[in-house]
Amino acid sequence: MPGIGQSGASPAPHPNSLGVIISLPPALAEELSAKRAFYTGQDADVVPPHITLVSGRAEDSWEDAAAHVRKVAASGEPFRLSLRGTGTFEPVSPVVFLNVDAGAEACAALHHELVDGPVEHLLEFGFHPHLTIAHDLAEPAMALAKADMADFSAKFEVTSIGLFDYLSGRWSLREELSLGGLGKH
Repeated sequence: MPGIGQSGASPAPHPNSLGVIISLPPALAEELSAKRAFYTGQDADVVPPHITLVSGRAEDSWEDAAAHVRKVAASGEPFRLSLRGTGTFEPVSPVVFLNVDAGAEACAALHHELVDGPVEHLLEFGFHPHLTIAHDLAEPAMALAKADMADFSAKFEVTSIGLFDYLSGRWSLREELSLGGLGKH
């Protein structure tokens, strides 16, 4: 989620910033975190692996936007998601990612419902569900990540979405919201 734009202003997040993501099961998150650290270097500050649904800001009130995210989660349904193989946004953007295979339509539907309210999605590019493996690294590291993860696959059940804020000067999980209104995780 870092580096979101704010309506053409600086890409640095600010207190009205809001992110909604799909977190990974702990074992899968640990495996992919280790891979990402390998490509970026062990001392790099690595954002935990996730699938971004919205990276933007509240249009007016952060609380109104959060209430909208809660409503979307409550009306949603759990779904199966699979990650399969690598893709890239090169040459437009230096990103290597894992493809969201099964579940891509559900991710897109959630994204569209989330931005159909007081939430702005402020990325420079259109929405494409994916999990970033390498971003803005030297070409050898990017090529290694793309080749190394080409045969990767994993499946898991998505039962919740995470609502993040930037109120404390860094991205923080505010709430983990169950899909289908089964309460907070």
